[in-house]
Amino acid sequence: MGIVVNGMKTALLLGLLMGLCLGVGWALHGETGMLIGLVIGVLFSGASYFFSDKIALMSVGAQPITREQAPELYDIVARLAQRAALPMPRLYYSPEQAPNAFATGRGPRNGVVCVTAGLMQMMNSRELEGVLGHELSHIKHRDVLISTNAAVIAGAISYATHLALWYGIGGRRRDSSPLEAILGIVAIVLAPIAALLIQMAISRSREYAADARSAELAGGPEGLISALKKLEDANKRIPMNVNPAETHMFIVMPMTMERSSLMELFRTHPNTENRIAKLVEMMGHPNPYAQLA
Repeated sequence: MGIVVNGMKTALLLGLLMGLCLGVGWALHGETGMLIGLVIGVLFSGASYFFSDKIALMSVGAQPITREQAPELYDIVARLAQRAALPMPRLYYSPEQAPNAFATGRGPRNGVVCVTAGLMQMMNSRELEGVLGHELSHIKHRDVLISTNAAVIAGAISYATHLALWYGIGGRRRDSSPLEAILGIVAIVLAPIAALLIQMAISRSREYAADARSAELAGGPEGLISALKKLEDANKRIPMNVNPAETHMFIVMPMTMERSSLMELFRTHPNTENRIAKLVEMMGHPNPYAQLA
């Protein structure tokens, strides 16, 4: 039930984000601006659909890894992919010493899972299973595409309002009413913030859902709970320099943020304590995959 609710919440938030894109277009340039906003949203999303995986892998210096190079990794992924009814994804290895992992690709047939050197050195088999189950869950439910499109649309909104800030409210009719002018100014100021908040909410929703699915695939949440504890601790000690626009892809944020109620709204991931608490709640319930573990 929780997975269904997360899916509905994500669909609603994506709709709000695209609506915001259209609203910004209208506020800046009337009906013509709405059309421009729609075109920008579609074009940026299309570009992300085809190129986001290549950009993400290049950003961490990842290279393909073979079964001969990492037999344990291959065996775990193959077993989990079979349980999830997924094609075997391509596996990549990054030399980054910060322990982390991410999934990318346009969908299940183009799925990619990338692990860092630090992750492989730090995790035991059970923990690695929890992490990889999380990433395969993202692939199974196209979370990579959803989150990337959300990030791209939010970026398009910010770019459009940035241009408006520097070049004027841009083409509103000379007979525009004061109310229309005020709405344009409000859009310039508030739209990028609203877009960012919606993008972050979408990302957090998908992380909770992937945690739950990972626990099902792995036969229980214990491995992922232990992995998250290790990752949270290591994340404070071993920095990982990545583009902030890509932080939503990783299993934990590859950077630390100040802890406060306000800052939680700007996180791509729920805080780790909350993720672990939700997984612990699952331990008292029957698991349909337990017999396969």
